[in-house]
Parts: sequence; structure tokens; C-alpha cells
Amino acid sequence: MKEQMTPLEELRHSSAHVLATAVLRLFPEAQLDIGPPTDTGFYYDFDLDHKFTAEDLEKIEAEMKRVIKENQRFEKQEVSREEAIQMIKDFGQETYKLGRLEDIPEGDAISFYRNGEFLDLCAGTHVNYTKKIKAFKLLSIAGAYHRGDSKNKQLQRIYGTAFQTKEELAEYLEMLEEAKKRDHRRIGKDMKLFSFDAEQVGPGLPLWLPNGTVLIEELEKLAKETEFKAGYDRVRTPHVGKESLYLTSGHLPYYEESMYPAMEFEEDAGGEKVRYFLKAMNCPHHHKIYAASPRSYRDLPLRLTEYGTCYRYEQSGELMGLMRVRSMQMNDAHIYCTEDQFEEEFNAVNEMYLKYFKLFGLEKYLMRFSTHDPSKLGDKYVDNAELWIQTEDMVRQVLKSSGINYVEVPNEAAFYGPKIDVQVWSAIGREFTIATNQVDFAVPARFGLEYTASDNSKQTPLCIHRAPLGTHERFIGFLIEHFGGNFPTWLAPEQVRILPISDKIADYAKRVLAELRSNGVRATADLNAEKLGAKIRRAELDKIPNTLIVGAKEAEEEKVSVRSRFDGDRGAMSLEEFKGDILDTIQSRKLQIKTKD
Repeated sequence: MKEQMTPLEELRHSSAHVLATAVLRLFPEAQLDIGPPTDTGFYYDFDLDHKFTAEDLEKIEAEMKRVIKENQRFEKQEVSREEAIQMIKDFGQETYKLGRLEDIPEGDAISFYRNGEFLDLCAGTHVNYTKKIKAFKLLSIAGAYHRGDSKNKQLQRIYGTAFQTKEELAEYLEMLEEAKKRDHRRIGKDMKLFSFDAEQVGPGLPLWLPNGTVLIEELEKLAKETEFKAGYDRVRTPHVGKESLYLTSGHLPYYEESMYPAMEFEEDAGGEKVRYFLKAMNCPHHHKIYAASPRSYRDLPLRLTEYGTCYRYEQSGELMGLMRVRSMQMNDAHIYCTEDQFEEEFNAVNEMYLKYFKLFGLEKYLMRFSTHDPSKLGDKYVDNAELWIQTEDMVRQVLKSSGINYVEVPNEAAFYGPKIDVQVWSAIGREFTIATNQVDFAVPARFGLEYTASDNSKQTPLCIHRAPLGTHERFIGFLIEHFGGNFPTWLAPEQVRILPISDKIADYAKRVLAELRSNGVRATADLNAEKLGAKIRRAELDKIPNTLIVGAKEAEEEKVSVRSRFDGDRGAMSLEEFKGDILDTIQSRKLQIKTKD
């Protein structure tokens, strides 16, 4: 049964129909594909020789306002399949709509919605009249392959948004403007964090510059400290593996299209060729590490963690800065445990997420609990109905008992078990998927993983796949936008910049620099022969969290004048006092958020 739309979804769905109505008025030769509501608005896909422009968006939006003013009624009509075919042809939209009609299973209701002269194959629902749409805005144009398949024709997608009130729309548009300023690709370039060289290195393969490498290493340091305290053991595995490894794990049948093509080598004297793959995931290698030694119930839980680099051949059209890449460093771990240990271990992983949320100032989050579709066992999912039900119930119980905010989403589990995707919202309200927590009840048995139980029987452990910081690439992309490049002092690539007011103070500036760096503070000194105002402005543009201004008085009194990006002018303090203060800020990983520049 189709789930009923919310009033906001109805409004946005209706806005998509009004968009299509306006486009056909202005470009009657356009062929329509689909136009659903989304979490943030709506879109419609068009096949049109004419390339849409920003000027076209303005004309289309003006025409939408005319359609709305006409107060057209949305009228539903249910028809037979034969009638539907004829209606689509009569309306001149058979190119894509006939294919969409074929998607409707035999026996299911087929319906159209009409508003004014516009007719669309649609299950609904909609508002009653177009005048209900009071606050909308067209936002952008993008390419979109028909049915999301790069083998199909690329269509033009027009994105828009709509809200119940103009105030809500204005607030959302303001957030979008702030998001543009915080775009991690722009800030990453300005702050010299990373770069790409698609021509010679390859698309989707980031090159981490020194400043960006600091971010990676600080996150690794954080995770290593956290995991050490939680009883994890660190391991390392190769970047490649034989085909047989991924056949055993089951990844190749489900995942090969997302992996780099195989490399073939002659492996032995007989000339037999063996295929190797760049690893797209760490778990098969970790299973081999588990299998390297006999295990007893006394050895469990065993928590293996690694910062392995993985490679996935994402479609070129889906690559987007650090958010979608082909080379990724994963904050990955696998926990092998008994059923009795599962609840405690799974809950401990969730608690680790919550600690990270607090550290980075993430106040809004949601766990998306993804379950399987029983009708797709053996196809999309491992064919073991009993274990699916058992493990999903186990995860559900942990989430309920821990009081964690979650929603249940059907048919989005991993092929080997239920999973949780972690949704977080940045400081300006943008939603991101940053991490995952998965249950694997199938693959350990494929590798013959066992432990000796207390009764001397051989048992197969459960495996929890978890990555609280996800990949460094995506997580750093999120942090860039969350902090707007204004990283808290502990995370900032450059923590302190010393600004002498003249060349005469250069020696003291160097002494302050040496003292800070000897204590592990990432400090620099701006010794350029420029006016102080220019140096201060450059430090602000570079988003330096702590600026120290030193003149003759400061040099004489062994002091520094402190300007904080977060707290403003803090005045003069002794070098020893400042050193103690900043070391405490760094070591405690103090949260500092500057919402706007």
C-alpha cells in the first residue's frame, strides 16, 4: 500500500506538476519523465534539445506563478491500462511515460492527475487547488540519467523547493546561501586543504595538501585514543586481494560494478592467470585475521580496527568533491562477538557515536535503521529468513532500550545483514550521511570463522561492522561545511599565527614561535614587511583561530596580545599563561563554533 503523503509532500508534489505545466507551455516539445517531492523540495526531469539556462528558470518560475494564479484544480482519474496508454499518447508524452506505466504491477490501480491543460500519470496525492502553493522557488538545473543509469540518455532536471509559508521559504533560502559560502570545495581550495588532478591522477582521487593532512591525522589520533580506551586492537591489511577472497565474502556478486576492474597476473609456473582487485572494503581481510588464530569464547569480543584505504569505482557523474570519491580512508572496525555479547557491543558502538556528536557540536542526529525485503531474499539479500528476523529484532531492541533517536527504513539493509546509517545535521541545518553501523550474520560462516564455546562446541561469531567517522574524505567534507572552515583550535591546521608589529620585534616573535612549537602547537610567524592591519586581515581570511600580536611592550614584558576567532580580543597575557591556556584547549579538544563570519 502506498504511504500517505504529508501535507508538505503534497504541496511539493503539486509544485512539481505546476513546474511541468509551465515548462510545456514554454517548451511544448519537451518530453517529461518523473517529478517527485523530495526531503528538501521537488524536481522534474525533462528531455529537451534546448539547454535550460538561468534565464529560462526565471521565465518558468514566472509562468508557474500564472498557473498558480489561475487556481487550477487537481483532479484524479483512475483508468484501465489500455485507457492509460491512449491518454499518454493523446497527450504526446509516450517517450518516457509509457515506460513508467509498465512499472505499475498488473492489478494495481492506475491513475492520472489533471490540473488545467496538464495531465500526468501519477498516484498522487496533491493539494486541492494550485493557489494552495504560496511559497516556492526554482533553484537549479542539473543533468540526470533516465532511471539513474549512465547507459541511458541524460535528461535535464530542474530542482525547486516549496514551503507552507513565505517565512519558512525565506529561512530555507538563507540557509542555502550560507551553505554556498560553506561549500567544502571552495573552502578546501581557499584553505589549501586538498586538490584533484583528474587528468593525470584521476577523477575522484583527492590529493591531501599539508593543511588537509593535519585534519586527517588529528581525526586518526582522536579515533585511535578512543578505540584504545574501548579495547580495540589495531591491524593493517594490503590494498589488494585475490578474486577468491571477494567471492568467499560474497561481495563480487553484489558489488563488482562498484569495484575497480580486475588486474590479471600469471601466478604460477603453469601460467595460470589470477585476478586481483583493489579492495573496496576491509572486512574480508579482517575475517582472515580473525581466522589466523584459534579463538575461544574467552577471546571474545574481539575488536579489530584499521585505517585502511579502500577504492570504489563510483560513476563519474556521482563524484562530488570529498563527499563522493574513488579513494577513501576508512575509520573501519569489525567486532566479533557472541549473541549474548551483541547488545552490549552494539550499544557501545552507538555510545561512541554520541560522544563524537558531542565533541563536534552535533545537536541533531538520526539513526536510519535499514531492514531487508523478504521478497528479495537470495537476490538482493542473503537467503536466510530466520537470521534476518533474529538480527533485526536484536538491533531494534538495542535502539529502543538505549533511547536513541531512530527511524526504520525497509529494503535498504546491507546484503549480509541489517544496518544503521547515521544522519547528522550541520550547524546551519544541512543533512549529511556520515557513518554506518552494520550487523553481519552471514559472511563469518562463509570464511569458516569459529570460536570454541564454553561447552567445547564450535560456534560462528556475529560480526558488527562499524565506522563512526565514516571515511576521512566525507567526514572532513562535512566538518569543513559544519565549521565553515573555522575549525576549533585542536583541529585547525594552523593553530596560532604570531604577528610582530615591526621588523624590530622579529626576534621576539621567533622566540614565541619556538616556544609554542616545542610544545607541539602548530604555530607560524608572519614576518612579512607589511603593516599590521594587512597581517591581521590575512589571518582572518586564513581563518586562524588564535592570533598573537607582539610589539615592543609585549617583548619587554614577555607577553602576547591575544585575538581569538571565537572569543574576540582577549587582551595581553604572559606567554606562559597563553601557552598553558592553548595547550589545555588543544588537549581537551574544546568545542569552538563560529556560526557566521
